[in-house]
Amino acid sequence: MDTNWQNQLRVVWDQGVAAWQAGRREAASMFNAEQATFLGTIGCSAQELFDFVDDSLRYGEPDFATTLAVTGLRRKYFLEVMKAKSTGRVIDMDTLPPKSAEVDGMAWLPRIIEKARAKLRGEMPPDLMYGCGGDRAFMQEVRMKLPDFLQLVWEAGEDNRHIIETVKKAAGKR
Repeated sequence: MDTNWQNQLRVVWDQGVAAWQAGRREAASMFNAEQATFLGTIGCSAQELFDFVDDSLRYGEPDFATTLAVTGLRRKYFLEVMKAKSTGRVIDMDTLPPKSAEVDGMAWLPRIIEKARAKLRGEMPPDLMYGCGGDRAFMQEVRMKLPDFLQLVWEAGEDNRHIIETVKKAAGKR
């Protein structure tokens, strides 16, 4: 198992925490060029890691273990599926289902499915976070973890019904 990138991510995370605590609370000032370059090699942007650090320090979650697991899935998808090549696209937030959109009585699910797909492809706009407070609240409600949901979306591909049924089962809503 290649743990070098994980160790390096931990160092960058810790440096991000120190930067945040020193008042550098923007991605551009939190991470230097070398750190941003490293993040790019694992399919993560400085903005994405900033969002995880920022939410962790402001709200107590996600923790580093969750960040590592989500980043690990994105890295694996980036390297194995995308062959380490970016699509060069960023999704338009206006095309996402609204937060209130429901499927089978579950609000937020249509939105987080699309956010997870964008996360896997590395197409998240800077103002959008996979794992934001709304995502975390939804995951808690349906008794799932952010990395598990991301893995489910990867495995399901375009099969929304499989995702919906798996989430319903996890939530005890079948």
